[in-house]
This record gives sequence, C-alpha cells and structure tokens, in this order.
Amino acid sequence: MAARSELLRPAFGEASPSLGRFVINPHSCSYRWWHMFLIMLVLYSAWASPFELSMEKTASIALVVTDLVVDVFFAIDIALSFFIAYRDTSTGLLITDRRKITMRYLKRPCFALDVASTIPLQIIYQLVTGKRQGLWGLLNLLRLWRLRRVNKLFARVEKDIRFNYLWTRLIKLLCVTLFALHFAACIYLWMAFNYKIKELTWIGSQIHSFEDRSVWFCYTCAVYWSITTLATVGYGDLHATNIGEMLFSIAFMLFNMGLTSYIIGNITNLVVRETSNTFKMRDMVQRVSEFGSMNRLPEAMREQMLASVQLRFRTDEQLQQEMLSELPKAVRSSVMKHMFKSAIESCYLFQGVSDSLIVQLVAEMKAEFFPPKANVILENETSTDCYIIISGEVEALTTLADGTEKHVKRIGPRGMAGEIGVMFSIPQPFTIRSMSLTHVVRISHIHLLQAVRPNTTDGYIVFSNFIQYLESLKVQTKDVAFVSDHLWNGNSMVLGRATEVAVDESKEAAHKMLPCKEPKRVVIHEQLPNATSTTLHPSPGKLVLLPDSMQELMKLSEKKFGKAVRGILTVEGAEVEDIEVIRDGDHLFFS
Repeated sequence: MAARSELLRPAFGEASPSLGRFVINPHSCSYRWWHMFLIMLVLYSAWASPFELSMEKTASIALVVTDLVVDVFFAIDIALSFFIAYRDTSTGLLITDRRKITMRYLKRPCFALDVASTIPLQIIYQLVTGKRQGLWGLLNLLRLWRLRRVNKLFARVEKDIRFNYLWTRLIKLLCVTLFALHFAACIYLWMAFNYKIKELTWIGSQIHSFEDRSVWFCYTCAVYWSITTLATVGYGDLHATNIGEMLFSIAFMLFNMGLTSYIIGNITNLVVRETSNTFKMRDMVQRVSEFGSMNRLPEAMREQMLASVQLRFRTDEQLQQEMLSELPKAVRSSVMKHMFKSAIESCYLFQGVSDSLIVQLVAEMKAEFFPPKANVILENETSTDCYIIISGEVEALTTLADGTEKHVKRIGPRGMAGEIGVMFSIPQPFTIRSMSLTHVVRISHIHLLQAVRPNTTDGYIVFSNFIQYLESLKVQTKDVAFVSDHLWNGNSMVLGRATEVAVDESKEAAHKMLPCKEPKRVVIHEQLPNATSTTLHPSPGKLVLLPDSMQELMKLSEKKFGKAVRGILTVEGAEVEDIEVIRDGDHLFFS
C-alpha cells in the first residue's frame, strides 16, 4: 500500500479527518475516549498490583478475574497499536502507512514491556507449579509500566488552556505522593510477610501473630510507617529490625529526599508564578517612591508617578504590548484593527478616509491607560504624538500670563488630543490632563506622515476635516490662544483671525505632507552619440513629459521616432531600468 501522510493536528480534542481504512487517527474523539478508559484501568493497576503483592491472602477468585479482564483490555490496546497513525518527528506529518506503523511499534522497547505487563505470568506460575507466588509475585510490578499513560495525560493537560495549570500541577504532585506512600507501604509489608522469623520484622516486633490479623489492619500500619518516614517525623514505634528492612528504609529515605525537594520546588515555582506580578508592582512602587524622595519632587508629582505605576500593572492584562509585539505583523494588525477600527473611523480627523488608511494607522498604534489627574501632554512640549480617546475623559488647559491654568474644553470618547501641534508641527499648544481613568491609543507624528503621504485623496480628506474642526473652535472656545503665541493679543484671542491663520497654515502643511505630483520633463533622442561625434547631441531631441512607467516611455519614443525601442540609455551610456531614477531635465537615448 502506498504511503499516505497529512499534517498532524496536536490540539487536545480537535477533530481530524478520516485517514482511510484500518488506520486509527490518534486525535479522533473515539480513540481519546478509549484512552481515557484505559487511564482508569491504569489507576486500578497502580493500586492493585503492589497491594496484591504484599497481601497474598487477599487473592480471591473475584480479584483474579478482575485482573484478567483488565489484562484483556490492555491486550486489545496492544493490537490497536498496530493500526494507530503516528507523527514523524523529522517532518511533523502523520504517517498512515500500515507497514511503517507496524515496524515502528515492533522495534520500540515499549512493545516488549507492553506484552510483559499484560501476560499474567504470576497466575501462570501458580497454576503450573501449584506453589505460592513468592518472588514470582514481583512480576505483578510489571503492570506499573502502564503508569506512563498517566504521565502522558498530565503532560497533555498541562498544555491545554482549558485546564488551570496550577491545579493540574498540584493534582499531579498529590498523585505522585500518594503512589509513593502506597508503594513503599506494600513493599515493606511484603518484606514482613515473607521473612522467616515473624517476630524479627518491623510489625512482628510490635504486634504478635500479625499475619492472622485483618488485611486492612496490616495495610494501615504499613501506610502509617510510610507517612511518618516521608514526613521525617519518625516516632520510632514502627522501625526496621532486620538488615533487609534497614536497607529498604535507607533507600526509601533517600528517595524521600528527592521527592520532597521535587514537591517543594514545584509548589514554590507555582506560588512565585502566581504572585510575580504583585512582587514586580510593589518593587516598582518602592523604587518610584525612593526616587521621588531623593530628588525632592513635589507631592502632586509623586502621586502622579505612583498612580501611573500602579495603573500599569492593573491594566497589564488589557494592554499586553509585549505579547502583541511577538506576534506576526499581519496577526498583530488584525488584532489592533478589531479592537480600535471603530474608534478611528468615528474620530473627526479620519471620517471619510479609505479603509486602507485606517488599517495603516491601526497597525502601529500603541494603547495606554492614564489614571485620573495625570498629564497626557504638556503645553509647549515637542509634538511627537497625538491621542484618540477610547474611554474616559480629558481636558485641555492653557497657561495664562500669570502662570495659572485655564480650562479650554473637555474631550470625551472618540475625541482627539494633541493633533493641533502634530498637524502644524509646532510645540503642543495645550496641556492635556485626564479627568478620570482614561484609555487612549497613541499615533506617532512620523507614522501619521508615512500613512498620509502616499494617499493623496485621503490626505486632503484629513486636512479638510481638520480645517472644519478649527472653524468649529470659533464657537467652542473663547479667550484662549490655541494655535501659537503670535495669535495672542493681550488677554484675548482675535478668534476669526486665528481661524484664518490656522486654515492657511493647515493648507501649507497639507502641501508639505502630501507628495508632489508635478510631472518631470525630459529630452528624448533617437540614438546615443558615438565617440567621434563633435557635438553632445547630434539630434535636437524632443521635450516631453515623463510618463509613469518604462513601458509608456518606450511607447512614446516609438511614436515619436517611428522605430522599435529595445532599451533606454543615459548620456553616460548607462541603461535605465527604473522610471524613478530619471530626474527632471535628463537627456534619454533609445536603442
């Protein structure tokens, strides 16, 4: 059969397409339910195998039948393993070729261990010899090989975001601890039952004729010993009395040292992970407070700094700028477009512009939060950014001659702040201060220019919206200098003149920001002069307007000279390959 393969779908519970006849998809829903059923049987085997080893008298027909039924299910799973597709680690593809699946499973060590852990060797020995299991009972422990399924399950669940990572790790640590206690108790009890002199055992020295006591009484004593040993309490009432028990106790205590370190390290890591953000915030607040004290900053300024630091950590989950910066640019742009496109479209400056301009603006925006009474923009600072208010409210303030601040206007959601300084390329005319918790997006001056310049139509729409906004300030503002100092006249503003100047300046700014569309003029000649020519240009040439592409330029020359054109050369004989390199007034020659 020809090999077939397709991309692996590793997501937990994700549906996968059919892979063909007699091939099982490891990510199909039915196989996952089968796998979960086997996990329940593994848990039974993990408890029953050591318990049956330690308490041979517990062996009953019902327990033996149960073990055989469990072994049958695992034998079925071995048969199914010859039909389960697997992932090729070198290519990341799902291999569905039956021959490759079979050979891979037979060559792996897990096949031999799967078979050995499924065959009931201890029952076969007892039926053949008629003797008690003795050391052959240790073959029961081969079933513990099945525990690898539980480890794989936890590894998969830890990566599944539908499950809480903290609780998943805690449950795993609890399961490991309980199994270690149970296993050690059963081994210790097995050693006591199989020692020749019962009075010289850890339980026989304290409880005479313990082998005649109930199963659960002896098991409880063994668990009590393993817990006190693991917890390093060691009351001394149950202790090793022979060499074998001493050696086992030494090995168990060494294991406990590693297990305890593993548990403490994991829990410490989980706790620190949950509280790391709080530690960072408290450390930053402490450093900001010390910085303010050392530099004798005003109390109001210190409060602003502390409020900004605390707000940054409270809103970190909403902003996640570092997380977004690690995403591919296309994905990041899609996320930002989904979050802020409606706010940009409803903002007065960008009403009516094309969707492409909106996408360019949104792609490089930065989201920020400001606490109440925090300065977003300072008056007369360099204009580097403008802001769009997403939620909250800010106010524009101007400083009067006597140094006092005067309220200009309030700006609510979908409003803009700082755009006057950016559009005029002048220092910011206002102080912008938040009145409540404010969420904004920031557009840099450079990015705004880069987005507007290639889009002539959108550029004129933007500046037209800006002019209309300035005209509306005649009604919205009074007695406030909102453009620059040369518009200030004593303590009042000649508002009509201010608007005229603003309109003129905005038009000039528009011409500066938008690309120049004046066409270039060039002189075209029929052929390049040879080296023996006495003049630079043997033919007078023809003055034409430079077209937009090389193809149009060639068609123009063919029309003018009536000859087919193969190339365009400069005076120096260099071949022209791009229309953009041609300058106004150049002489071009056609071959």
